[in-house]
Amino acid sequence: MTLEVDLVLVPVDGSDESSDAVEYALTVAETYGAAIHAMYVLGEEVVRAIETGAVDADEVADETELYTEGIRQQGDERGVDVSTSIAYGFSTRIKTRHPGSVVLDTAESIDADFIVVPREPTSGDPGEVLEKAAEYVLLYASQPVLSV
Repeated sequence: MTLEVDLVLVPVDGSDESSDAVEYALTVAETYGAAIHAMYVLGEEVVRAIETGAVDADEVADETELYTEGIRQQGDERGVDVSTSIAYGFSTRIKTRHPGSVVLDTAESIDADFIVVPREPTSGDPGEVLEKAAEYVLLYASQPVLSV
């Protein structure tokens, strides 16, 4: 049985670990002639700050756009189509919304064939939210998952 991959989902949060995951996702995409969707996942502290007005949502959008633009440029250099999105990895209104569920919901909605998810970061930076997602995604994804 041959694995067919048309779209690779790589959730990112700006951490070094998510940058590493992008490299792996690009390699998978190159190998299979696939595209990448990079989804920037915003963590609880950022979401709460946006909702309370402590942080400007446009400023956060600009910062995440700058990061995802770097991913698009890497894709261009390697001949890989890259699409991007931003998602809240936490909700003050929906109990079941967390980084892992956001990754899996996105994978289903964009019909991703493969997921590359970063492992737990070692820095402890509160902006690095994907450490909460990796185990969940590994347990519940219906797609093949590479945790890096």
